[in-house]
Amino acid sequence: MRKDFWFLIALPLLCLTASAAAQSDPAWTEPFPPHRVIGNVYYVGSKGLASYLIKTPQGHILINSSLESSVPLIKDSVEKLGFHFSDIKILLISHAHGDHCAGSARVKEMTGARYFVKGDFQYGASSNSRFRPTRVDRVLHDGDEVRLGDAVLAAHLTPGHTRGTTTWTTRVSDGGKSYDVVIVGSPNVNPGYKLVGNTQYPQIAQDYERTFKVLKSLPCDVFLGAHGDYYGMEAKFARMKPGGANPFIDGEGYKSYVAEREQAFREELQRQSARP
Repeated sequence: MRKDFWFLIALPLLCLTASAAAQSDPAWTEPFPPHRVIGNVYYVGSKGLASYLIKTPQGHILINSSLESSVPLIKDSVEKLGFHFSDIKILLISHAHGDHCAGSARVKEMTGARYFVKGDFQYGASSNSRFRPTRVDRVLHDGDEVRLGDAVLAAHLTPGHTRGTTTWTTRVSDGGKSYDVVIVGSPNVNPGYKLVGNTQYPQIAQDYERTFKVLKSLPCDVFLGAHGDYYGMEAKFARMKPGGANPFIDGEGYKSYVAEREQAFREELQRQSARP
């Protein structure tokens, strides 16, 4: 049986106000040079919050609107690359935390796009991090595809970090070769997460188990994620040279990252399970 999870496609947008803690990292609002990652995949986020533009002849896909204050930065990055912000036809997110989707309401104001929202088990109770009520335009299922022009993205449900955390995959062509791109949602166990006895999310540990099983099954040549530090963005960007090897092609780095995050999860689960 396929599990349902909420997501945004074809003009709909999602918004969540970011918590005070979520706005404490200065790298999240620090500009970073927009750049082509590989094929039709471009980075248009900040130093700390990743946003990606998938270019197609029929318009573009944006993954992650980030903070509300991020929207002008994203728009500027898109236009520095020679594209039009208004040509974005599809908005997707990695997961419903404010640092990845709070900017969607502002995008709506700028574009007139429709607007969506979904609650969150960890941060949704605080007054400064609640989602605005709205309707859902479409429900995606695990394994569903999002298509625009010649781009096809597959949605892989990788829950735990949130119930609807999604890892996006796509296949791109570059230099006469094809590459599998994986954009990891998040496998992180945030501070304060209860893996044992979580009444708001009883199956959280099982969902993390599912996530690591899925992540280990995905073919990956190009490793990306919801934050640049997942995949060493700054160091890889610094190694980019005209005519040189593409440092973002890093399948082994992906495997190492998933293994390290799974080990961190298991250690935290064991720590919490050992409590009286």
